[in-house]
Amino acid sequence: MSDRLDDLERRIDELRAGVRKAMRARDGAKARVLRAELRTAERDWDALVSGERPEGGPEPTPLVTVREQVHQGLRLLGATAQPRLIVAVSEAFLGGMIRSTQLTSLRRDEERSFRSSPYGRPYYLCAALTDRLSPGRGLLTLSSWPLERRVVGPLSPRVDFLTCAIAVASQGSEDERAVRLLGRMARNIPGATGASSAPLGPPHPERVIEAARAELAVHAERDTHDRAELARRAAEQLDDAARLFGAATLSTIKKEYVT
Repeated sequence: MSDRLDDLERRIDELRAGVRKAMRARDGAKARVLRAELRTAERDWDALVSGERPEGGPEPTPLVTVREQVHQGLRLLGATAQPRLIVAVSEAFLGGMIRSTQLTSLRRDEERSFRSSPYGRPYYLCAALTDRLSPGRGLLTLSSWPLERRVVGPLSPRVDFLTCAIAVASQGSEDERAVRLLGRMARNIPGATGASSAPLGPPHPERVIEAARAELAVHAERDTHDRAELARRAAEQLDDAARLFGAATLSTIKKEYVT
């Protein structure tokens, strides 16, 4: 109980500081979200201290925020990923309770936070950058990663998928959700599920890793070259915010000009 109280008290302090920061930045929407989280955390603290919870009331809110759960999921995967994979990894390995709908506006919230207070956080959940240096649709990455890992060339989606598959297989978890996730990924990697005549069953993690690494060896050199070139362009052409969240596309610029 003492550890949970300490965690709650730290979370309450962080939320109060966040509310003050949002108010100073005149970010009313962010302040309202943080105040709602603060009220919930304070109720959880009261309930824990009193040892009571209203009959039929909700379970205490998880101490780890959706944002942090996504951060943990991406760190485990080690590569740019789509929200549905991040959700699956969080559930299978991190005890997460993210819903895909919660990630819909997350990147936009991160961008607003960065623009109101640049580098005010240790990390940001940001967009992968395409070959047009625009944000990749539905691809999340971490600002703490080098630019070369946050851009995507022609082969990058496949390379990132294989990297993620290796990370998932390396966990060696026997949890049913983890086994199902690895099975889905293995079906998209030649040689990862063994001989076609073998009976259906969960894939062996070591076989998945071996097959994924074998295919990675084919693509790695070209993908590394493409990403280095994209990273060079991004560093030369984009400002700090655009390097994290992508540049506006030509159609967006045109629309804004006409307006």
